[in-house]
Amino acid sequence: MRVPRTFVFVDLSGFTNYTAAFGDDAAGRILGAFRTIVRAVASERGVRIAKWLGDGCMVVAVDQADAIAFVLDLDQRSSEVCAPLTVRSGLATGHALLFEGDDYIGSAVNMASRLCDHAKGVDALMPTMHIERLPEGVNATSVGEVELRGFPGPIDVVALTGVPSPIDADTEDLWTRTPFI
Repeated sequence: MRVPRTFVFVDLSGFTNYTAAFGDDAAGRILGAFRTIVRAVASERGVRIAKWLGDGCMVVAVDQADAIAFVLDLDQRSSEVCAPLTVRSGLATGHALLFEGDDYIGSAVNMASRLCDHAKGVDALMPTMHIERLPEGVNATSVGEVELRGFPGPIDVVALTGVPSPIDADTEDLWTRTPFI
């Protein structure tokens, strides 16, 4: 089954060097804190963590604006906790094959992964051609054309910055109100 989704790859930039310099225990503490923040932001923004990839993860969103807000919220909330490491990410939107019920295969998946690899420091990169709409408070700045391994030509890319609008749903309310019958 082919489904339209936005795919996000996120990586803690500098993790390998940090581990070598400070040891496995220190790296494990940062990774644990990072994963806690990823889970919280994913839940708040309505995106799904598809899989953990060592010091990063793959996230899937039905709505592109939710994926963009997730990335920027994650960057903001993890910056102090994960210092001196930074978060880099790549996003891409398109149809992908839902494979064996729990994985995705397709060009958008590959592009998001390659963009994350290409990102430096705190970059959140996305192809210009994939932008549907930017959430309020988010800006896209042209990075220019980049060559990505496995893709036939240069791809025009933007860096996403800004602070997305606050979440308008209070999940605490779901646990305290009278159930609907």
